[in-house]
Parts: sequence; C-alpha cells; structure tokens
Amino acid sequence: MWYLSTRNEKIRKTPAEAILKGIADDGGLYMPECFCSAKFPMDSLTKMSGKEISAKVLSLLFSGDSMFPEAEDKAEAFLGAVKRGYDGKFDDEDYAPLAKVGNAFVMELYHGPTCAFKDVALQLLPQLVAEAKRATGMKDEIVILTATSGDTGSAALSGFSDVDGTKIIVFYPKHGISAVQERQMVSCKGKNTCVVAVEGNFDDAQSGVKNIFATLDLPEGVKLSSANSINIGRLAPQVAYYFKAYKDLINGNEIKMGDKVNFIVPTGNFGDILAGYFAMQMGLPVGKLVCASNENKVLTDFFENGVYNKNRDFHVTKSPSMDILISSNLERLLYLVCGAEKCAAYMKDLKEKGEYKITKEELDAIKSVFDAGFANDETTLDVIKSVYEKHGYIMDTHTAVAWKVYEDWAKENENGYKSVVLSTASAYKFSNSVMNAIGKEYDDEFDALEKLNAITGAKIPGSLVGIKEKPVVHKNVVKKEDMLTFVRDMVGKKEWTK
Repeated sequence: MWYLSTRNEKIRKTPAEAILKGIADDGGLYMPECFCSAKFPMDSLTKMSGKEISAKVLSLLFSGDSMFPEAEDKAEAFLGAVKRGYDGKFDDEDYAPLAKVGNAFVMELYHGPTCAFKDVALQLLPQLVAEAKRATGMKDEIVILTATSGDTGSAALSGFSDVDGTKIIVFYPKHGISAVQERQMVSCKGKNTCVVAVEGNFDDAQSGVKNIFATLDLPEGVKLSSANSINIGRLAPQVAYYFKAYKDLINGNEIKMGDKVNFIVPTGNFGDILAGYFAMQMGLPVGKLVCASNENKVLTDFFENGVYNKNRDFHVTKSPSMDILISSNLERLLYLVCGAEKCAAYMKDLKEKGEYKITKEELDAIKSVFDAGFANDETTLDVIKSVYEKHGYIMDTHTAVAWKVYEDWAKENENGYKSVVLSTASAYKFSNSVMNAIGKEYDDEFDALEKLNAITGAKIPGSLVGIKEKPVVHKNVVKKEDMLTFVRDMVGKKEWTK
C-alpha cells in the first residue's frame, strides 16, 4: 500500500517511509492510497483479543510494505510489536474497557501509563518507528518533534524515553494545560527527552512545529519525525479500539454482528474521531460519528455551515486538550471528500486568510457520517455532577463534554443504535475541575487529587501517586517565534543534559 500526501498525490511513500517522515515535504499529511485492500475480517472479530485486533488493523493499513519482511504472517509479526508496546504498561490486558453508564457506554481509554487515550498509540509508535528504520535501512537518529495540548506530550515522553536511536522534543502552551499534565512532562528523566513551555497557545506551538518541519536544515545523520496524530504511525493504532468496542458490545449481548454503533468523541485535533472514520472505511458498521467540542467550537461551526474559520477568540477552558483552533487531521477528511488539489487550496486559504469554505456537496458528504455539538465549561461541570449523582460514575472534563453532546444529540437524532462515548482521560488528571463540579473543597490541584480519591473511592492511577513530589527536570521556556532556533540548537548537540 502506498501513502500519498493530502496535497499532492505524486508524493508517494511506503508505510515505513511515511511513519519515519511524519509529515510530507509539501506540508500535507500521509493517507492510504485506498482502503480497498484494508478490509477487516469482521467474521473473526469476536474471537480476537484486543491486542490481536490492533495487530490486524496495523497489518492491513501497512500491508505490502517491507516492514517485517521475514514474516509469513504480517498480523503475527505486528502482534509481537503490539505486545512489546503494551505488555505491562496498562492496568490489565483490557486496554480499553467498556463501562455501561445509563443508556450509553463509555470506552475508557485512560488505563495506560499517563492516564490518557494517547497511550494506546504512543506506547506502540516507538515499536513502529524501530521497525520502519530497520525496513528502510535508516541509520540516522530520529528526533521526534511534537506539540501537545496536554496529553500527547506525556504519552510520547513515556513511549520514547531512553529508546535507542531517538530523541524527543515536546512543546506545550505554558498556561494552557493542567498542573498534573505539566508535572507529568517536566518530571520526565529520560536522557533523550526535552520539554519546552511555549509562551502562547497550542495553535502557536503546533504551527511552530509545522514551520520547523518545513524550514529546518538538519545536520547529517539526523531526521525529524512526529508523535502527533499528523503521523500515520500514531493514528493507525487508534483505529483498533473502535473495532474492540464493537466486539465487546457483541460479546456482551448488546448488539448483533452488522448492527451499527454511534461513537461520540471529544475532539480537538480531529485525530481520534478520524480513527473512527478509518475503521468505518475498513468495514466497521458505524451509525454516526459525533464530534464533541468545547467553547473553541471551530469544528462544530464547520460541520454546521461548511466554513472553517480560525479567526476567532481563543478560549482557555477546563478541557484544555481540546483548546485548539486548527484541527490538523480534518485535512485528511477533506482529502477523502474533495481530492488533493482542492484540499491543498483549502489549506492555502487557511494559512493565508485564516478560513476556507467547502462546497455544499462536500459538506453533505461529510454530514452523511458526521454530526457535531459543543459544551461550555459551566455545562461540562454540571454534567460531571449529574452523572456522578445519577450513576456513581466519575468522568473528566473532556469526557463530560462528549457526554453532554451525546445527551443533546440523542434527543434530536435518535437512530436506534447503541452509542459509545470515548473517555479520553482519567478524572484524576483534572481533579480540581471534578472537585469543583461535585462541590467539594481542596487546597490546590494536587490536594484535589487526594481528596477526590477519599470522596469517591476510585483508585488513583499509579503514575499519579505522589505526582506533586516528583522533581521538575525540564525548565525550558521559549517565545513562539524562537522555537525554530531552539530546535536547531538542540539537534546539533550530541548529548542532552538537564
């Protein structure tokens, strides 16, 4: 299978090359040439474990490549990579359990080492990068360059820390993430890690990273790649948990094979919900994919009127991982709907004018699969309280946004299918907001974490126990316009010291 740039189909890479590149030379994102050879064997789904599902998805999306050339069964070879990435890293073998809450289901994607859904992909991405290097014969050092709105950074640092042949630089908005998220990153001790606070918001950090990819002259023996969902190697593993959720619903006698399922996804950069669309293209029966946004509702507005406009006020919210105005992965959906030439034109308009408008026909095609909604901070906290009081279930702010959107959407769009809400982070990562929601007092965010445990009895994830006492290792702060210079200086160093 070839991977093509969303902006120019003449730019073609093998899966291994696409994983290593991260982003195309023209600024586009890599997409499979066709999903026709990547159909999931649904008749075998219920007999497969979660790890086997993941391995099968990867073998289909990365088929026909030189990765694992000695393997007769590519799915079996990828299973080895999945096991190396996942074994001992999650709370138990079920890395994405389903919980029934009221009339819907919550897929808990936060049982990994950094308590966020990004772990499912980023514990595996280093394995894919290592195999891609082996397959292509690359000897260069890979510098992973990533912007984070909160969770990608800590998950990427966890995955790549002290991995041979790699270094990783993570940029995050200085005042745009929770204290727990920040401490998870700045306390990372990996010798190949670098964490940098940017004086700006996430879009500033993300735009800065894209600019570095486009303009940085690298020293010999060094290549850049990404751990953001702009990297197809990061996005592909996320496809698997949609199939796993479907299997769990069947095995729980909630649905029958062939029934459609709705998925409601808290969305910032559009990667997690796009993974659901990939699953649909691979044969998963999907009713609707519902895009849930916070007050930065650029996606909600786009799905309503076909106009993507980032020229608006930026809101710092209680669901910071969704505080994004430039949703990079939407470009991949546009490519599938309108082709590379128009996609490139839309991206040019976004860069130069801050907005673009798609045609009615293109919007209708998108709305045949996607719906959207949003929730503000006040409503988000109300939802956390009401769900806890009604069902005894604690959810974080991002999941609460999705739950509110689910409730509103279901009233107007009941289609008779079961609905799954994706829970993307542990409530303990945003314990201050959760405590505010349920009306309990605390001293600071770290104190809130302890008191939330005392009140609810929900177990504090092991990686967050004693998080306040973890020493700060990374103290870098840069202006957004200085990101390029910072990276240029860092990649030129053979050894990184804290």
